[in-house]
Amino acid sequence: MQSSLMNTSPLIAVTAGDPGGIGPEVCLKAAQNGLRGNARLILFGDAGIFERVARQLDLPMPPVAVSLEQAIGHVSRRPETAVVYDLQAVSPELVSPGKVSALTGKASHSYITASIDAALDGKVDAVATGPIHKEALRLAGVDFPGHTEIFAARTKSDRACMMLTSGELTCSFVTTHVGYRDVPSLLSVDRIVDVIELSHEAMLRVRGQQPRLAICGLNPHAGENGLFGGGEEEEFILPAIETAQRRGIEITGPLPPDTAFLPARRRETDCVVCMYHDQGHIPLKTLAFDVAVNTTLGLPIIRTSVDHGTALDIAWQGVADSQSMVEAIRLATKLASGRIQQVQEVSG
Repeated sequence: MQSSLMNTSPLIAVTAGDPGGIGPEVCLKAAQNGLRGNARLILFGDAGIFERVARQLDLPMPPVAVSLEQAIGHVSRRPETAVVYDLQAVSPELVSPGKVSALTGKASHSYITASIDAALDGKVDAVATGPIHKEALRLAGVDFPGHTEIFAARTKSDRACMMLTSGELTCSFVTTHVGYRDVPSLLSVDRIVDVIELSHEAMLRVRGQQPRLAICGLNPHAGENGLFGGGEEEEFILPAIETAQRRGIEITGPLPPDTAFLPARRRETDCVVCMYHDQGHIPLKTLAFDVAVNTTLGLPIIRTSVDHGTALDIAWQGVADSQSMVEAIRLATKLASGRIQQVQEVSG
């Protein structure tokens, strides 16, 4: 195993996302944002795409490596400079910015799988992913709706869940990329307990102290004692809360979703466990769209991501905000640094 764990500066794989979207741009901008020194960055993507974007937007183009070993060697010698690991997944001349295509979907999937394999092999300490396009993935024949599902499947992680975090609000999710009508059938006591426990463990690492969790009901007014919905609060959520509390986790709820995110509640809560995608995404993106970070819990590797899409309407125009990418790299670096310290303490 060729790990970078003995180096105090974590090695972060940064995937370019869909090459027809803003991913290459925000990666290039993040690479020159002053993160070096705290992390060593390898951009997983196509050199030809990065070169086109850099030239068009007058951005610095990092050096290029044709193998992961060469990339690791470069950032080990010059940790202040990011490097592009050229995966040669798509011909640059075939990519049109702002266009959905099977070619870009296939390329973005290859960047992801290469970064996951590098992390599983111990060659990088964490992965920070750029935005992908779900329709492009589908056109490419990729049978996953998003990053979370790809990471969970490739790492064989049964308990994985999504968490979005920012200084304003942190949410984790029992279900994610499914239709509303499918949510009730996907709820179970075990699944909700898994998400509660993963959220507790993650916030304990991030906050460094026992976290305070809250959990939303599924239905308006948290079901109003069975008046609304199919009794999901009583059948699934309340038993999950009781199980978590018996295991020493501080959690309150189920809270009515329309009051769970009020300022007073946010001040006394480290993470809100949500039942479905928009229940947490809407308040979080309203409060912290440019700085929120997506991370997948329950994996054997560290993965963070931007909390925005491919923004095809502004692709390659130089106006994309890279702050979410910067924050994703920072969180990946923080989590990886903690893991490195643990390994060094054990080996020491």
